[in-house]
Amino acid sequence: MRNHLKRRFSAVRQRRAIVLVIVLVVIVALSLAAYTFSDLMSTHRHATVVHGKRLQARMLVDSGVAGVLQYLSTDDATQTEAGGHYDNPSYFQNAVVIPELDADARASFTVLAPLPPGEGGAAGLRYGLEDEAVRLNLNMVLLADQLQEGASRDLLLALPGMTEEIADAILDWMDEDDEAREYGAELDYYSRLEPSPYAPRNGPLQTVEELLLVAGVTPELLFGIDSNRNGMVDGHEMSALLGGGAGGGPGQPPVDTAMLAGMGASSNGADRGWASYLTVYSAERNTNAAGEPRIFLNGDDLQLLHDDLSAVFGADVANFIVAYRLYGPTEENGQSVPADSVELDLTQAPKTQITQVLELIGAKVQQGGGSSSSSGGGSSGGSSRGGGGNSGRGSGGGNSSQDSAKIIESPFPNDPLLMASYMPQLMDNCTVNASESIPGRLNINQAPPELLLGIPGITEEIADAIINSRTATTEDGDENRKFETWLLVEGLVTMDEMKSLAPFISGGGNTFRAQIVGYFQGGGPAARAEVIFDATTTPPRVLFWRDISHLGRGYALEMLGVDLIDES
Repeated sequence: MRNHLKRRFSAVRQRRAIVLVIVLVVIVALSLAAYTFSDLMSTHRHATVVHGKRLQARMLVDSGVAGVLQYLSTDDATQTEAGGHYDNPSYFQNAVVIPELDADARASFTVLAPLPPGEGGAAGLRYGLEDEAVRLNLNMVLLADQLQEGASRDLLLALPGMTEEIADAILDWMDEDDEAREYGAELDYYSRLEPSPYAPRNGPLQTVEELLLVAGVTPELLFGIDSNRNGMVDGHEMSALLGGGAGGGPGQPPVDTAMLAGMGASSNGADRGWASYLTVYSAERNTNAAGEPRIFLNGDDLQLLHDDLSAVFGADVANFIVAYRLYGPTEENGQSVPADSVELDLTQAPKTQITQVLELIGAKVQQGGGSSSSSGGGSSGGSSRGGGGNSGRGSGGGNSSQDSAKIIESPFPNDPLLMASYMPQLMDNCTVNASESIPGRLNINQAPPELLLGIPGITEEIADAIINSRTATTEDGDENRKFETWLLVEGLVTMDEMKSLAPFISGGGNTFRAQIVGYFQGGGPAARAEVIFDATTTPPRVLFWRDISHLGRGYALEMLGVDLIDES
């Protein structure tokens, strides 16, 4: 009996031990489940926070775009008062959008652009906008051949590493025919490509990246070694260039520029490839400094032209330009009379079109006499209206052989010392182009030396003189520097040279490029976009927007801007 009770008691104790073990296992399982659930919820919460911050970073970029558009919508004087757009850290760096005390929540955007070659310093960047006119507009290159034979190829050959084969292939890609140039490639080449043949565009490029479809163009040639597109050579990019070795990550300080110079990289410490020299978006606003349309000198309504010119310049300039349109220029000599003393028949049809504003400088017009080879405009104008009814006012048609010839001299003398006083007003208010914008000319004040040397008519001596004389920004109050004619005013080129250069160069454009970074000052998710703005329209607009967030933030937080806030 005792043994029986002992065995039962032992069995009960074993069952209780098993229950305890089961309870412990259940507790452990529940604990693990609770921990797993908690960790999963924590992960989901973190993912939600990160996703929210990424959305916020993208919205920060949008805020930067809106800020630039607001800046560009102001007039030139207001922009200059705000510090300009070339390098203006107080306006474009670390613009706080979410002003939290906690650095992890404090959010900003910064607007950046690369410095021109030779001005890279330690960072190779500035806080502001890059004028698209410092780049060669590919869609205007073919037009250069209309002005000078072979100019299109010369413009492309100015690019570092460009060959005649690739230059001709690019021109063949854009021209309308299917006839290959000397070293080029046309439809017969592209149609035989495997596995996917295609046809050349035979028209204007839509993006610079389209060049990757052109025979001979590689990503290395187009984009260089700046893989994260931040305008600098970071440590990891130098490591890749050297084929391995240690190097800092993206956004780290750039590599020593002297080292790169020895390797043939650009002098601002960033070999950004041909893409940094090319665009399809550059254009100038065809308005004066006040934002009003310039006076179109080739209009058919001479009365309107005379009224507009009189309002800006006075009667002497108005009379001379209208007389130039009526009679054309002359080399004859005769009795010289003041321009504001002549009488003109403004109902006549003009004889002469002005191809450049510079034609007016130092020119002469002959009114009357009938013997000048440049006269006779009034005669054709009168006959076109029938009955010679326009000859009764003043000397008017200038077609009477009994009239004595009068020489009207230009109120714009061909004297560099005097040009400095009248040239800014002349160039700001007059145009021979009826379009609202003028596309494609190079900004002579900022264009890189490589592109300057590609401009037809610019020699190495002229290019050196320009580089040594110019300043990067025209926001210093020198009105002449706002126009390409400062080269003439300051004696760097002759009048004939200036006339040949004028179709290719300008004092600056009104389309701008920038990278906008939205970030949190404590680190974490960031967004980055490359944006091109068109300020030739009112209001300004976004021409191009590309998200490059996948390439990383691109810049160290110290470069972007971080506030030092006392959280105590």
